[in-house]
Amino acid sequence: MLMESVSAPEYGALLDAVDIRAREASSNTMDLLLFSLGTSELFGINVFKVREITHTPKVTRAPNLPHGVDGVVSLRGSIIPVVSLTKLLKFPEGCSNETMMVTEFSRHVQGLLLHNVGRIARVAWDRVWAPDATLAGAESYISALTELPDGQLVSIIDVEQVIATVYGEAEIPPLEPIAQVGATVFFADDSAVARRQIVRVLDRVGLKHHHAVNGREAWERLQAIAARAETEGVLLSSRVNIILTDAEMPQMDGYVLARYVKDDPRFAGIPVVMHSSLASDANRAMGSTVGADAYVPKFDPRLLTETLRSLLAKAAASAGHATETTHA
Repeated sequence: MLMESVSAPEYGALLDAVDIRAREASSNTMDLLLFSLGTSELFGINVFKVREITHTPKVTRAPNLPHGVDGVVSLRGSIIPVVSLTKLLKFPEGCSNETMMVTEFSRHVQGLLLHNVGRIARVAWDRVWAPDATLAGAESYISALTELPDGQLVSIIDVEQVIATVYGEAEIPPLEPIAQVGATVFFADDSAVARRQIVRVLDRVGLKHHHAVNGREAWERLQAIAARAETEGVLLSSRVNIILTDAEMPQMDGYVLARYVKDDPRFAGIPVVMHSSLASDANRAMGSTVGADAYVPKFDPRLLTETLRSLLAKAAASAGHATETTHA
């Protein structure tokens, strides 16, 4: 594969050229920074997770590092781990790591070693699909695939899996059970790591749960639940009490899912929480634009719990007030 590389200064100009307006919640698109690991494969990562591009500095080696972590570097006074994507993906030895991509997501900063970076490509989420089951196991670092207009296939890096490798999966601290007995959370997330963490939190605080692995599946299942409740003559809130959604997902992103939920009167009064590794002000603003009731960065079990507790209490109080008003 031939790919024109981009220098560090040019990368800043590329980011400046990204049309933020095209990332409106209604667009269902993502801007991917394309990069190479020195082979014929093409990879991508959401540009909003990339802080900067630089030539690989001197890496300080250390013993007993997790698989794929080459060492650490000092970057503007901070020590950050450096991850070799070629090692994580088990590429042949000898692939060059000339470039370091400094990434920030889920409140972690790390350097990813790669061969070079190319252009930014805008892709529609409905043109992004989950990898084959043989590639989607626990040790896979590819979360999704997409095809560019020229026919090139792009593998999108699973950032949650990278974080789990570098830092380990987050420990779930002791959490106070949530008082709303029988409350049900419907959540959507394409990352197996994130789904495991969410389930651990919900189980620990005593909430029932159902899930989907992308936005489209979530919307189809939520519509089916709403239709069934309507047919049976019961309140939808007896089946779903809160909706928790990732932002980046194949087929349909969380912003579009949230907008669909908020535009459907059957879901009135059911809170929607955005739960994402993208926690910038711009991403939070996008969540507000589609009517999300809260935006929680991954992965903070206590903050997630307290957000769910608060929203469920408010929803229960609102439903109780509505019942009293009706009887009056």
